[in-house]
Amino acid sequence: MNPALIISVYKNVKDLEVVLRSVEQQTHSDIQIIISEDGKSDEMHDFVSNYTGKLPLTHFTQEDIGWRKNRSLNFAIKNTPADYLIFIDGDCVLHPHFLENHVNHAQPNRILAGKRIKLGPMFSTQLRNTQSIDEFSKSIIKNYRAIKNDHALFYEEGIYISPNSFWSILPNLRKMNQLKGCNFSCYKKALDDINGFDEDYQLPAIGEDIDLTWRFKGLNYQLYSVRNYAVQYHLHHKENWLDQSENLKRMNTNIKEKRYVAANGISKRNGLI
Repeated sequence: MNPALIISVYKNVKDLEVVLRSVEQQTHSDIQIIISEDGKSDEMHDFVSNYTGKLPLTHFTQEDIGWRKNRSLNFAIKNTPADYLIFIDGDCVLHPHFLENHVNHAQPNRILAGKRIKLGPMFSTQLRNTQSIDEFSKSIIKNYRAIKNDHALFYEEGIYISPNSFWSILPNLRKMNQLKGCNFSCYKKALDDINGFDEDYQLPAIGEDIDLTWRFKGLNYQLYSVRNYAVQYHLHHKENWLDQSENLKRMNTNIKEKRYVAANGISKRNGLI
């Protein structure tokens, strides 16, 4: 296996720095790192160019003319020699065993799907200032009440369970019906089979994860949960949820017509440019 970690970013250099710190502390280190930027900011360019850490970074950019995350991800997929791809967002800090557990649970017919704890503002600041991600991860249970009082969401997703422990039965019982675009992985062939992300989606959310789920399932790929194995800590920031009616209309039409393979994906079909 030749894996790559694809990190989706848009201008947020400070959080990316924390995410890369967590990648540097992974138990699995033999991996290509791709920064997939939906835009072309000078700050991001300078950060990557001046990066002095131990990770081998590849940085892909594109013109910033609106939300085109799916296009940037397809470009990364097409241009990496890796045969196994792990996807995260640039504001999701990784537990030290995150990459190891994605790689160890990989199978050709599986789409590995995990979740993330959404930290509140106080603990997000604490994590941004923490050098040891391992120490922070071990404090999750003892700080339960404080984390909940800090308005964290999905607290249970922040608890790490080793696949070799007695409690490993619990993640196997916590199924995933939909994948999250910030925490999933699969062999590159699976993405080639559905022709990657559908670039016809012009707004965030559905096109970057829910749309993938039904298309993978339509080609007989199986969602496999790595909840509590592949743990992420989402850093708090203001969220602007957009109206999803257009996205839903597009997806429902595609479902009705069983368009499992995107026309406007990694490769362009039906005369698309």
